[in-house]
Amino acid sequence: MPKAFVTTVVGSMPKPAWLMEQLPLNAEGKQVHGKGADWLFSGDLLESARDDATRLTVHDQVRAGIDVVSDGELRRSSYITYITSRLDGFDYETLAKKWTRNKRRLAEVGRCIGPVRRSGSILKKDAAFMLAETDLPVKITMPGPMTVVDSTADEHYGDEATMAMEVAAALNEEARELDALGVAVIQFDEPVFSRYPDKVKEWGITALDRCLEGVNTAKTAAHICYSYPMPGVPRPIMDTYPVILEALEGSKIDQLALEFEASKLDPELLRLCPSKTVMFGCIDNGIDEIETPEQVAGKLLAAAKYLPADQIQAAPDCGLVPLSLDIARAKLRAMAEGAQLARERHG
Repeated sequence: MPKAFVTTVVGSMPKPAWLMEQLPLNAEGKQVHGKGADWLFSGDLLESARDDATRLTVHDQVRAGIDVVSDGELRRSSYITYITSRLDGFDYETLAKKWTRNKRRLAEVGRCIGPVRRSGSILKKDAAFMLAETDLPVKITMPGPMTVVDSTADEHYGDEATMAMEVAAALNEEARELDALGVAVIQFDEPVFSRYPDKVKEWGITALDRCLEGVNTAKTAAHICYSYPMPGVPRPIMDTYPVILEALEGSKIDQLALEFEASKLDPELLRLCPSKTVMFGCIDNGIDEIETPEQVAGKLLAAAKYLPADQIQAAPDCGLVPLSLDIARAKLRAMAEGAQLARERHG
């Protein structure tokens, strides 16, 4: 019988203070794609430090009781540019200013100056490292096509949908390689879906499905942010989950990572995606207050009224990178203990 309330993480984990300088989310002068906080090592020492940090985050997740683990994205200064800067067609030497996230944020972004192509492996080495470090199922994350389009300045295609399909083809090559390697879950992060519900229906789902072609063994997932925790910015920004979930139900994706904790959304929304396994956000990644196992169990059991328990996974709302390591560890422990309580009570 499949396990009820499997525990997992969305992707990112906090970086140790000895690995990268620590900046608040609203730090001036650093919030540009491709120019985040600075690494505290360089060269071979940086590679070794990233290896050690990855080992530690795997240890933290295992110790907390997480069933499906990630590398915490600890090798990445940006979850987007770690991928896009290694694809042909993007330039990060000369950045462009662009309003992103439906004109919510003016950012300096890389430019798409030619056809987007994948000329070599990007995540194979990272995935192989993870598979050698743990026997648990491993999740690897990538930015989705719509998020890449929104986070770069198109100076080549002149059409968002066309560019998205080219990005999707490149990401698909990467996904098929990860699938062959033995990665258990390949996740595409699409935080901008919630900003552009009309585009999701017009071409976003088509581009996402293109990423999945030929992925035969790994489960595929999409993370759909509801809103990101930024100081002084109210949440949510837009109430778009109903439209997005209805569209995603028709996609080929296996799993959806959805935010329910900070948003206080009604789990009845799960009725809109009955065929999907849902990573049910029951941990708030935007506050330091640590949820109790009782609270987590209650959230999961409420969700189980609308989906079978083996289609519900316990997860944080989003990546835990905004938190301190100690807070993130405590939240994961509470989540895993709450999932166990939910299993016992669900029967």
